[in-house]
Amino acid sequence: MMRKFCLSVAVLALLTPALIGQTVDEIVGKSVEARGGMDKLKAVKSIRSTGKMELGPGMEAPGTMYQKRPNMVRVEFTVQGLTAVQAYDGKSAWMVMPFTGKKDPEAMTADDTKEMEEDADIDGPLVDYKSKGNTVELLGKDKLEGTDAYKLKVTLKNGDVKTIYLDADSYLEIKEEGKRSVRGSEQEFESSLSDYREVEGVMFPFAIESGPKGSQQKQKLTIDKIELNVPADDSSFKMPAAAPAPAAKPTGAKPEDKKEPPKN
Repeated sequence: MMRKFCLSVAVLALLTPALIGQTVDEIVGKSVEARGGMDKLKAVKSIRSTGKMELGPGMEAPGTMYQKRPNMVRVEFTVQGLTAVQAYDGKSAWMVMPFTGKKDPEAMTADDTKEMEEDADIDGPLVDYKSKGNTVELLGKDKLEGTDAYKLKVTLKNGDVKTIYLDADSYLEIKEEGKRSVRGSEQEFESSLSDYREVEGVMFPFAIESGPKGSQQKQKLTIDKIELNVPADDSSFKMPAAAPAPAAKPTGAKPEDKKEPPKN
């Protein structure tokens, strides 16, 4: 009897990873279906999202984000009349930050490039996660403000780890947690997603709150409009050349002699 019990336990131990994998794939599959289904998601070749970010009391930054397959993204936002640009062309990330007095494009740091790579993934890390080199683990269920949610640990191909919470009823993402490097130090951040709306058969969150984990100070992003399959030229995602510096005048240059008008 004891031998049979031990054998059953051993068999269960071997089957457990497979069972967990099936459960994860089932949950991820339902999430894909909740968003509109794989066919409709893959039919989206580009996205233009227009909205505004609340930076503080009475201060908003209107902006636009363009995403295009396979892995390109461009973000533009305006603060006090100055427009900043952040972009990724599938290989490198760059930015123009006029608030710092710099008008020429410059390359982003490695940490910022990672974030741009994630933003460039139109489908998100769960869709086709295996072919992307990501791994997903089911950590169980949690309560988020009274809502049951599946808790998924997602390890990206680049090694970054994030936790994604899916509403247990709708299977739509309602929260994401992760870490970011800010001025050389690692900080925990979280984002809450809500106000899902359907755009041409695909579900998108129109309200996102992001900020340090546990902090009451969050940046609120409100999406006003989402357009699918809008034209976007690949060149708009590539870093432009810096404007040429004005030519210096030769040392000791003399002003040109004034020519007298011809005499009649």
